[in-house]
Amino acid sequence: MKTKAVRLYGKNDLRLEEFELPPIKDDEILAQVISDSICMSSYKAAIQGKDHKRVPDDVETNPVIIGHEFCGVILEVGKKWQHKFKPGQKFSIQPALNYKGSLAAPGYSYKYIGGSATYIIIPNEVMEMNCLLEYNGEAYFYGSLAEPMSCIIGAFHASYHTVPGKYVHNMGIVEGGNMAILAGAGPMGLGAIDYAIHRDKKPRLLVVTDIDQARLQRASEIITVEEAVRNGVTLKYINTSGMDNVAEYLMSLTDGRGYDDVFVFAPVKSVVEIGDAILARDGCLNFFAGPTDPNFSAQINFYNVHYASTHVVGTSGGNTEDMIEALQMMEKGLINPAAMITHIGGLNSVVDTTLNLPKIPGGKKLIYTNIELELTAISDFKEKGKIDPLFAELARIVEKNNGLWCAEAEKYLLAHAKPIG
Repeated sequence: MKTKAVRLYGKNDLRLEEFELPPIKDDEILAQVISDSICMSSYKAAIQGKDHKRVPDDVETNPVIIGHEFCGVILEVGKKWQHKFKPGQKFSIQPALNYKGSLAAPGYSYKYIGGSATYIIIPNEVMEMNCLLEYNGEAYFYGSLAEPMSCIIGAFHASYHTVPGKYVHNMGIVEGGNMAILAGAGPMGLGAIDYAIHRDKKPRLLVVTDIDQARLQRASEIITVEEAVRNGVTLKYINTSGMDNVAEYLMSLTDGRGYDDVFVFAPVKSVVEIGDAILARDGCLNFFAGPTDPNFSAQINFYNVHYASTHVVGTSGGNTEDMIEALQMMEKGLINPAAMITHIGGLNSVVDTTLNLPKIPGGKKLIYTNIELELTAISDFKEKGKIDPLFAELARIVEKNNGLWCAEAEKYLLAHAKPIG
């Protein structure tokens, strides 16, 4: 079977190509990718080439398929796995396999599996590590967003708290406590807000800060204060731009008690230091944002570390259990990470989008791999619809869905867009 895929050959060398997939082995699975969201990690792999820790040294002669946030449908199952999987099943993949201690991962390291492809061969180790996950949701794009959502879920699970006199870490956020998400009105912040108010173990107070009023306003329209109240959470959106003393103001919202859990969603020194300053006793600061500067640092109050038992954790990615939780919550309609998505494109747009990802504003860039479509912001649908009926109808669909991508839009796009040539 032929596949079309975007393959990495070296630094800044991505190519959309068509090539033949070999017949599957008894321990492999043939699948069709439907959707893949582009991650900043793919950009890093593309610019670093073989210097990236997950990219093979011989990538120039054995190129790899990029993309690791994908969802699709199983087509053919080798004998070894026929007891567990069958053709027609939807799937998502946990790319962090950790197979025999290797860093190899789909989207970075393999010739025949990655999200930026029409058809792929799923190798045995994915199933061996329980990283091929059944997905029963309506829309494929939710399966693509399970991986970024798992990163958020993993962060919540990694935060911890202690009991005086005991050397035990109680994992997870404080139920009924105070939580702050700093620089939290971006796409991943929206996912964290959604998860915080709809999970079983939730805070009593959730304060979300940002310095961009437009982003805060949009966030408050997508996840409303009223929705939070219905779930037992007091949600406050705060614009900290121009404030003389941000930490003092945020502390006042807790009557001076401070925050049990603080998540920092931007690698900015001042934001980290504000997060440290507002911690309550035994408060946990989770540095979620991934800096590109290996020397990034910020000041921490070590007096409070000693006398107030404050502590810092950092997380990068989620595990398989986090992915399963994300998929199950989406299937049940408990969370809706569609707010992360700001652009839609086809497989033909992957190369330029990936190589220029830091320069493209907005949130997640969602790719439908079996169609041809230039990368387009959802906010531009209406304007493009003046000359293109495809975008006119997509604009109508998303407008009635609060401006968000949705299952109806996906179905219409897949039925009417031009197939990839």
